[in-house]
Amino acid sequence: MSGLPFGSRGAAECPCGSGTTYDACCGRFHRGAEAAPTAQALMRSRYAAYAVDDLDYVFRTWHPRTRPELPKQQPGTTWLALEILDVVDGGRSDETGVVEFRAHYRDASGTDALHERSTFARRAGRWFYVTAE
Repeated sequence: MSGLPFGSRGAAECPCGSGTTYDACCGRFHRGAEAAPTAQALMRSRYAAYAVDDLDYVFRTWHPRTRPELPKQQPGTTWLALEILDVVDGGRSDETGVVEFRAHYRDASGTDALHERSTFARRAGRWFYVTAE
């Protein structure tokens, strides 16, 4: 899905694997129409942002205390699937949360997966990615 003009993505299935359209799922967060309501929703939307090459969204949702100058993605990376393995807190009334996931991808070296346990924090009513193990 990466590289398609924004307008052509809307009716396509969301890369996060929710089974809904990109517009109805993560696209609304990427456009800024809504903020992700939970840590898991933010995790999914950040994965989708990598898949559609929206690194501005990745940057905006990275906690200011831990974010790099600019998030980077290896050229030629295609994100294939997201598996949510565990969620600890991170609900609508929580201030922190943890989401463990496996993100499958393909690059010049072949197919692989990134396995991470990410921490999230709510700041001024919005969820932010903090760090990962």
